[in-house]
Amino acid sequence: MSGKSLRGPAPSLADACQPAPETAWVYLLRCPDGSLYGGWTNDLARRLKAHRTGKGGAKYTKSHGGPAVRLAYAERCADKSAALKREAAIKKLPKAEKEALASKWAADNRITIRMATPADGAAVAELYNWYVLHGTQTFQYRLSTAEEYAANIAGVLEKAPFLVAITPDGRLQGFACAHPWHSREAYAWNVEATIYCAPDCVGQGLGKRLYTALLELLRMQGYYNAFAIVTGENKASHEFHKRMGFTKSFVEKHSGYKFGRWLDVVYWQYPLRTGDAPPEPVRYRLTEAEMVSILEKVNL
Repeated sequence: MSGKSLRGPAPSLADACQPAPETAWVYLLRCPDGSLYGGWTNDLARRLKAHRTGKGGAKYTKSHGGPAVRLAYAERCADKSAALKREAAIKKLPKAEKEALASKWAADNRITIRMATPADGAAVAELYNWYVLHGTQTFQYRLSTAEEYAANIAGVLEKAPFLVAITPDGRLQGFACAHPWHSREAYAWNVEATIYCAPDCVGQGLGKRLYTALLELLRMQGYYNAFAIVTGENKASHEFHKRMGFTKSFVEKHSGYKFGRWLDVVYWQYPLRTGDAPPEPVRYRLTEAEMVSILEKVNL
């Protein structure tokens, strides 16, 4: 090492966090009895959760199914004023026209989960970079490029799935993949699972579909454990992993520094297989029929 002072990266300070653009939505919820409830919000995921849990949701949805209500229509507006006007207009529509809105929205936003290709690199990088700029879900500071993610996808597919969730018009709404947990041979049956959903798609069940397919494919390949590393302050992700059957392993204190504060990380573990017998080598390539059998279940 030369006498010249060598240093690592400069820390990410609070002002590096770019505020997420303000949003305003009008929406329709489908209750179990078939009725529709309309409203507006500036945080679609949080509002959906409020309706389903009864904590801050409307009296109507609380008494008409609560946890079973689902999003039937969502429209992004320029601001709160525009959303309030649109909400009032939708509420005045006859039931048939509301149903037509919901039907068209469902068709336009039907999401298909498929295996990624390097051609998806630009879309995946754009989604990932949203979290680089606005969140602590990733500890990365700099933006990824389309070329980097094209190479990332190709590299992942050599040993594990890389799934993308796509709308009929080609919009990426989420992705999930798995990377080797460590490079040493004894770790060969373990992977780290990663999932990101578009901010506007959080809370609509897409994460469950992506993870269900990912975990089933990994099990079929012969992997034994899937690990997830979640930032300590990311309460929604902790709840999600618990619902998916992961168990909390341990907490790593002050593990990363981003946006002007130290952050803990929590390790979650999901047992794909059990047993003490020597494991078979992992199959890095599944047949097309095997992959289709899993993806068909989440694309119904």
